[in-house]
Amino acid sequence: MSAQQLTDLIRFARNNSPYYRELYASLPPHVDRLTDLPVVDQQDFWAANTLHDSRVLTGPLSEATVYKTGGTTGSPKFSVYTRDEWRTFVTAFGQGLVDTGLRPGHRVADLFYAGELYASFLFVLDSLAHAPVDNVRLPIGGGAPLESTIPTLRDLAAQVLTGTPTTLCRLAEQVVSSDVRLDAVELLLFGGEALFDDQRRLLAAAFPGAEVRSVGYASVDAGLLGRPVSGSDARVHRAFSPYAVVEILDDSTGEPITEPGRPGRVVVTSLFRRLMPIIRYPAGDRAEWTGTGPGHFRILGRAEEGVRVGPVSLYTQDAQDAVAAADTAGHVVGMQLVVRRWDGRDGLVLRLATTPGDEARGPVAGDRAALAEAVVTELETVRPLYPDSVRAGFVHPLSVEWARHRDLAVNPRTGKLVRVLDERPTA
Repeated sequence: MSAQQLTDLIRFARNNSPYYRELYASLPPHVDRLTDLPVVDQQDFWAANTLHDSRVLTGPLSEATVYKTGGTTGSPKFSVYTRDEWRTFVTAFGQGLVDTGLRPGHRVADLFYAGELYASFLFVLDSLAHAPVDNVRLPIGGGAPLESTIPTLRDLAAQVLTGTPTTLCRLAEQVVSSDVRLDAVELLLFGGEALFDDQRRLLAAAFPGAEVRSVGYASVDAGLLGRPVSGSDARVHRAFSPYAVVEILDDSTGEPITEPGRPGRVVVTSLFRRLMPIIRYPAGDRAEWTGTGPGHFRILGRAEEGVRVGPVSLYTQDAQDAVAAADTAGHVVGMQLVVRRWDGRDGLVLRLATTPGDEARGPVAGDRAALAEAVVTELETVRPLYPDSVRAGFVHPLSVEWARHRDLAVNPRTGKLVRVLDERPTA
């Protein structure tokens, strides 16, 4: 990134966006360093970026594509891209696809979700079309019935499958339970959510000859974030220079982190978006620099992915770690936290999906009970406030509910697994 690029972007945003003009009102007239700028406040940004009369946009909404995004706030908002911005977006991301193992002539199935202003299906399809290697694109979509998707993948000899981990796992479960073979599949590219070890086991059972890699790191609100990096750790990416600048900031001080292995929150600045400027925008994830190459960082998960049960805060990563420690036999292939309320108290249920094909939906009854007890024990060890709150009568004891992967709740629009399902009644 040249200093001129950044200086020009800041000047343009200040002159044309009421939101950024107000945000930077106390700054000197000329600013050329990111660290001199405040980090965008999510709540303020989306309050200003309304669909009508947006104070974030730098001009009228007269030529653009509108996409819906949950951002990092949980409720859908709207992001816009001009045709030139979108072309830059997909061209840069398409260049990164070669780092995933995409080879000339690969037949690639796009299993991301389309429609309802959602971007991922179109984004991946356009990125493939702009990739620097020839490929054959199969626009199937994540909403297509598995009964038709599997024959299509088989008949067209699809070699690469792209989709969310949840979509790929549901397909894998159907492949395993139906005892069908998709021997042509050699590469699984996931995006949109984290992939956990339990899901890898299911994918390996369905596609034993396929490698599993990240399709890349991007979002419709934050834009370009990270290109895949070859290696065994699919969480490692590198910044999309010169199109975007990624910072990792200390959770407490907000200062940029430069040393490897120190976690912080991800903040991004897009250098090609001008209609809806993205300058020091929190991506909603945590990461750490790896020190393995210039701009290489490891994604550590969502910044605030968790739930509060009575007085206890629990994070999905805590539960994932507990399952991984207890499930030494590898029965669990998916997990969801379900919060319920009854008899005047909150309670947490760990919904665990097990290997498809088992008539009892997992290990036999005795093993299932032992595994459930081991998972609960592990989680209570890392979150001792939970059993303390149970003894105090504040919350119900932790429990485990067994399910199939297809039973796990997903977002109907995006197909992503809902990691935390809050079933508590609201007034």
